[in-house]
Amino acid sequence: MIAFIKSFKYTTPFVMYLLSFLAFNNTGILCWVPLLYVFFFIPILELFIAPDPKNLDAVEEQLAKENKLYDIIIWLTVPLQFILLYLFLGSLQQDISPIDIAGRIVSMGLLCAAFGINAAHELGHRTNVFEQLLAKLLLLTSLYMHFFIEHNKGHHKHVATPNDPSTAKYKQSVYAFWIQTFVGTYISAWHIAIDEAKKKNRAIPMLNNEMFLFQLIQIAFVGTIFYFFGLSIMLWFMAAAFMGATLLETVNYIEHYGLSREKGEGELYERVKPHHSWNSNHVIGRLMLFELSRHSDHHYLASRKYQILRNMDEAPQMPTGYPGMIVLSLFPPIWFSIMHKQMKKYAL
Repeated sequence: MIAFIKSFKYTTPFVMYLLSFLAFNNTGILCWVPLLYVFFFIPILELFIAPDPKNLDAVEEQLAKENKLYDIIIWLTVPLQFILLYLFLGSLQQDISPIDIAGRIVSMGLLCAAFGINAAHELGHRTNVFEQLLAKLLLLTSLYMHFFIEHNKGHHKHVATPNDPSTAKYKQSVYAFWIQTFVGTYISAWHIAIDEAKKKNRAIPMLNNEMFLFQLIQIAFVGTIFYFFGLSIMLWFMAAAFMGATLLETVNYIEHYGLSREKGEGELYERVKPHHSWNSNHVIGRLMLFELSRHSDHHYLASRKYQILRNMDEAPQMPTGYPGMIVLSLFPPIWFSIMHKQMKKYAL
């Protein structure tokens, strides 16, 4: 029973599915409830809840690691994501106002970010084929399957260096970063996939690789939506997927902003350390994103499951949780003022 209660807290992100269901079946302000929840209610609430830096002890960590309930919770995001996507597409067939349509697109976009990419991120780092397949299915709902390639084999290798398109430079606005990361990660994923195909001696590596396969799958998926729901709804789905990807890349922006690894001997960069990622111990944001905000430990050991990620004392801390930091990043002057003070605080 205790194990169930401890794992149950990670079902709280599913509130987003309930709120989105509400948005897809109502009009007016209710279509915008998921947005208000994520970027208004949570940031304000986190101002009044102290961060919790406590880690599990060795026994608790081992029990959590062995508890399959944590795996089942993250697996559940896959059927729920596809069910809500179907409801979203069906809801757009109703006779509703453009404002209501926009609200439903935004709600689906939040699901694409929180589950279609973030939950996929967790599953994509697992080593078994089943969970990696689940990750790819989730990424399909966000049309962001190249993330599976580039994040695992590019970002984790090059993070906090000029070679990583997912690391934001000092004094770089989030808007400039979006261009860098959207273009850079897509190109990087192609290079990685083609290089892997060449190493496996595949014929025509430009076509016979995982990245090319992902593009075909995504085109077929979008084509299926077009066939059953029409052009307008297909475009609205693509808008939601793009919003999800934009939110994901904004998270990348806040996670490594202005941080860099030093070069050692032989032009090699130092290994990734805790101070190369921004972290947050704000409880609601941690639960909402399956502990993604304990990012330093994730980069230390990418295969470490979300429920046992640790706070690291050397890791620089964000002044608030991820939802609040995302909002701040949209206002560069305020962002620079707050984050540069934070960098001086940690001597970064």
